[in-house]
Amino acid sequence: MSVFNDIRTAFSRRDNALNQLLLINVLVFVFLVLTEAIMFLSGAQYYPNIIRQFALPSDLPGLLRHPWTVLTYAFTHEKFLHIFFNLINLYFFGALVREYLGDRRLVSVYILGALAGALFFVLAYNLLPALSPALGTTVIGASAGVTAIIMAAATLMPEYQFNLILLGPVRIKYIAAVVIVLSVLAINQGNPGGGIAHIGGAVLGYIFIRQLRAGRDLGRPVQAVGDWVGRLFSKRPNLRVTHRTPAAASVATAKGTAPAASRKASTSQPAEEEIDLILDKISHSGYESLSKEEKQKLFKASQQ
Repeated sequence: MSVFNDIRTAFSRRDNALNQLLLINVLVFVFLVLTEAIMFLSGAQYYPNIIRQFALPSDLPGLLRHPWTVLTYAFTHEKFLHIFFNLINLYFFGALVREYLGDRRLVSVYILGALAGALFFVLAYNLLPALSPALGTTVIGASAGVTAIIMAAATLMPEYQFNLILLGPVRIKYIAAVVIVLSVLAINQGNPGGGIAHIGGAVLGYIFIRQLRAGRDLGRPVQAVGDWVGRLFSKRPNLRVTHRTPAAASVATAKGTAPAASRKASTSQPAEEEIDLILDKISHSGYESLSKEEKQKLFKASQQ
């Protein structure tokens, strides 16, 4: 069927991270909705056991039995409005982060935001006396990862503006502030676990950009794991290795035909100092203030 071909094509592309994140969330949602409907009509009572395989438990014994839920919860939704608003925010803010930092760092922020949200959630229910009576509560939703992306965008370019319906142009630093306020309100209004997870994601998004500006990419472990998984599922032909003697390499260089590694070095990535200056320019004047050369340097840096 063409639908399955479209899905396979979407996941086969390496420059399609945002659509892949959106698609994973949608596929999990559709699977759960169909499963719940089928079990309701058949009279089966297994759906709670199925959703338990996706939801993040707050109690440590439950987490030890389902350790994968520290990630699966961040792709899981049961209510339409829940997934709708999460994916709307992911689409717009994710496109912004992807344009400036690239696909790999977009995924890193989402995954690390989800992990930070899970950490805040579990610690809160196990350490705070006000929440300990509800120990065993579970949480689902992409909100922690999405909030991390919103905060990363706001930290990276606080003056960037979105045109909101009825409100007009609004700087994203104010949108991020509203998101944080709503997360705090959720703690007092019946959804403490969700609100705490959102705050964990927001903290991660802020720290990620601050560390990136300092020359430290917190997403490298996520990218390394992604590369390893990609190699497992990719079918690449065996490479033919040839050896050259040092003398031959020296002769080639002397004749002006430098080895590929040397030619590649001539098109080196921009220096970290240059990227820091470009990011500072974005935060003060917006992306449109960059020259074509600066945009190209930022794009090259995002592919590192």
